[in-house]
Amino acid sequence: MSRTALIAVGGNSLIRVGERGTVEEQLRNAHQTARKITQLVADGWRVVVTHGNGPQVGAALVRSERSSGEAYSQQLDVCVATTQGEIGYMLKRGLECELQRAGFYMPVMCMLTQVRVNPDDPAFTHPTKPIGPFYTQRVAEEKMRAFGWTMVEDAARGFRRVVPSPEPIEILELEVIRQVLDLGIIVIALGGGGIPVVIGEDHSVTGVEAVIDKDRASAILASGLGLDCFVISTDVDQVYLNYKQPTQRGVKRATADLMEHYLKENQFSAGSMGPKIEAAIRFVRNGGHDVFITSCDQLIEAIHGKAGTHITARPDHGQEE
Repeated sequence: MSRTALIAVGGNSLIRVGERGTVEEQLRNAHQTARKITQLVADGWRVVVTHGNGPQVGAALVRSERSSGEAYSQQLDVCVATTQGEIGYMLKRGLECELQRAGFYMPVMCMLTQVRVNPDDPAFTHPTKPIGPFYTQRVAEEKMRAFGWTMVEDAARGFRRVVPSPEPIEILELEVIRQVLDLGIIVIALGGGGIPVVIGEDHSVTGVEAVIDKDRASAILASGLGLDCFVISTDVDQVYLNYKQPTQRGVKRATADLMEHYLKENQFSAGSMGPKIEAAIRFVRNGGHDVFITSCDQLIEAIHGKAGTHITARPDHGQEE
């Protein structure tokens, strides 16, 4: 029986450090990501692909704000939906091309995905999710004065806007995704963590101004589908303790309990690695087998135990330096 995996591709995997983020650059990076996923398919894996949208949804908001008065504006939930289609299209093109090159002629489907959140989630009054480009401190202060944005320094690379990131509760299209996956179709879903919605007493669905963390939502999707493996692709090769300090050291293998211990020690920032570790712990404790956190370039090596960070429930897989 083939193994199943959810591959969560970071939004920054499509816009690399130093790039402008042009469509050409993103398409090229999408092909590189697709090449790795195709290798998994060739090894017999069935996959679901999710993706982030931090840089892209920020750009969508900038376009909406700058065109005010000349074109209709878009709320944040609509910007998330827009980037689901945009990024999904790029990944679909890349996957179809790379699959055909490898001799696989299987369909790839992009699915708009909504995620229910609690309208009373405290995240709505304490924004933490970075989106959009990096700014210098001077420009960030100008943005805060002009637009009322909340800005924070992110990963020592500059200042970024932060928006509410409520906890995902339910993926509305879960059963549809399951049915499509069972047909042997590669599914691209849950883009940007899903379109955030609340459900009223009359069962009406309404979008809200927020961005859901794609790794937290992906953990719910992977668990709901009963997948074996959860792979988080990010912009570092593995998880580090004391990140960017003289005592920095990588974590090769660890149990979910050990990672929770590090999380409580505040080893992982709330706007970066923290949600990935929380998502990994959630997946393992909900019955998942393995979580791998690594860069997209080392995805295959990580699954074979030669790179990245491997998180599992099994106590015989304690941390090894």
